[in-house]
Amino acid sequence: MKTFISVSKEDYLKAILEAESEGQTVISATLAHWLDVSPPAVSMALRRLKRDGFVDVKADGIVRLTPKGKETAYRTALRHHLIERMLSEMFGMPWYEVHDEAERLEHAVSPAFEARLLEKLGEKGTCPHGNSVLPETPVQRGRQGLALLSEAKELTEYTVCSLYERDPKLLQFLNEVGIEPQGAVRIVKKNYDQTVAIETAKGSFTIGAPAAQKVWVRRRRGKG
Repeated sequence: MKTFISVSKEDYLKAILEAESEGQTVISATLAHWLDVSPPAVSMALRRLKRDGFVDVKADGIVRLTPKGKETAYRTALRHHLIERMLSEMFGMPWYEVHDEAERLEHAVSPAFEARLLEKLGEKGTCPHGNSVLPETPVQRGRQGLALLSEAKELTEYTVCSLYERDPKLLQFLNEVGIEPQGAVRIVKKNYDQTVAIETAKGSFTIGAPAAQKVWVRRRRGKG
């Protein structure tokens, strides 16, 4: 774990906005986990962000974005989204590689280039992982008929709709076992130890709960 502030102001603000969008209550520990930085580094960063008018930190430790902070965070999230789509749709980069590349490039995009990307790609599409600019809460996903793979029914076939994209090792693993956006996955058996036996286009596999809880699926019509 890093012991100094090694991520930018925009990374902190984007993490707060994304966590809020997923329905989480954001405190210092949330940011330390999401950004893989030490608690002292988070405290120092939050003091600077509060000083500069980007966040408010309540007496109970809850961190909230100010209007200024929310605007900056959204622009960063949008640039990330557009870069992922550009890399995938225009340059053919594999879906499981674009997130880390977009993390590096999102801070370097000029307003002029951002405008060109918006004109070319639009703001409403989904990224290669099946996510909108801002992630949705579990309740919102449920209303759309989505379920976590860990909660899916046995002997039923699903379409993969959305993947947790902030863990590159997870994305590589999902690709290896054939869990990919818009791909098919069949639940063969849900085991006592919370592992899930599945079938994909790449074969038969057993995956653990930590991975199954990061994949959102929709039941395929007419498929048992």
